[in-house]
Amino acid sequence: MENLAITPHPFWLHIALNRPAVKNALNTATLAALADTLTQAATDPKIRAVLLSGTEGNFAAGADITEIEAKTSAQAVADPRKAYWATIRAFPKPLIAAIDGFALGGGLELALMADLIVLGETAKLGLPETNLGLIPGAGGTQRLLALAGRARASRMILTGEIIDAQTAHAWGIAAYLTEGSALPDAINLTAKLSQRAPLALQAAKAALVAGDETARAFALERANFESLMDTADKAEGIRAFRDKRKPSFTGT
Repeated sequence: MENLAITPHPFWLHIALNRPAVKNALNTATLAALADTLTQAATDPKIRAVLLSGTEGNFAAGADITEIEAKTSAQAVADPRKAYWATIRAFPKPLIAAIDGFALGGGLELALMADLIVLGETAKLGLPETNLGLIPGAGGTQRLLALAGRARASRMILTGEIIDAQTAHAWGIAAYLTEGSALPDAINLTAKLSQRAPLALQAAKAALVAGDETARAFALERANFESLMDTADKAEGIRAFRDKRKPSFTGT
């Protein structure tokens, strides 16, 4: 499938984001392919768990900026990516994310939709959207807040700080920290989960997600993300990113 490398195993599936030339940045086609793959896996009784990783040393270095640069607020409201994100989050079976290298912006938002995160020693996590005059728009503010707490979530989101694997694990963002690559331990974990009672795991996941997310302000986050698409600061932020310079924001 386009932009994904899919490897079946007995009772589980390994999906690798496969756009290494852009550090596996998440464009619309990649999200569509991932949502479609998870939709099929959700109804396949032979698949009890899914492992999600990147390729060639990175998980996903954010959204594809070329798709955001000219997007307006109206287009963001009608963006099909919202449905793809919702499908990914609704996947009913255990989802494990193995993070090596960058997991930034939309890449980290994707990882935060997983039930368990395994960090390799090279992992770098961040939600730096405010550097571009934007905010996270796929649940990142709320899920990071739930895991790391208000002080640490505010620190990462408001300053755009990128943290290392040891810090992310210490802050409770990830369940596991490994030596070397995250993938071997994540493979072992996924295989182990695939041998557990599948209906019990699905019921437990549903309860955990409902308890953690029911009252959170996801709709407000998305609405604010969409409203920023028309701002001059968003245009300046992306220009500055491309020019590799510090942006000059005006509040317009």
